[in-house]
Amino acid sequence: MHQLVKLAKDTIEEYIGSGGTPAVPDEIDDEFITEKAGVFVSLKIDGHLRGCIGTFMPVADNIAEEVIRNAISAATCDPRFRPVGRDELSSISYSVDVLSPPEPVADTGELDHRKYGIIVVSGHKKGLLLPDLDGVDSVEQQIMIASEKAGIMPGEDKELFRFEVKRFR
Repeated sequence: MHQLVKLAKDTIEEYIGSGGTPAVPDEIDDEFITEKAGVFVSLKIDGHLRGCIGTFMPVADNIAEEVIRNAISAATCDPRFRPVGRDELSSISYSVDVLSPPEPVADTGELDHRKYGIIVVSGHKKGLLLPDLDGVDSVEQQIMIASEKAGIMPGEDKELFRFEVKRFR
């Protein structure tokens, strides 16, 4: 298990078990303590999404702290699900995506739904979809889902941004 995945798992288990938030462990690689990035933490049970929360731009002091913050949110604050219960902890599989900075896209030809995540922006509304997701089979579908998540209606002017992820499981 990758150290960021272990950090997400340990964080959720401690938070659900005792209400505490762990400190960043000493054995975390320096790059995760010295660098900042957006991070998504995804939880699944039997292959079905159980929670996913993240940040496309960093808000914490480093990647490790971003994982801790978003792991707790994925387990307790995803509005699509009730908070994770203790009885579910042994069934959860975890993934952590570390995002590259978003870059503007002038044309959908610059997108690839398997390689790039996207951010769709219209005014103050923003929708994000990670790359290479089960059931997302085209760039058009990726844009549609991200737009729906943001409440962006068909025909609204929108800007597109892409990013890459390093996915750890």
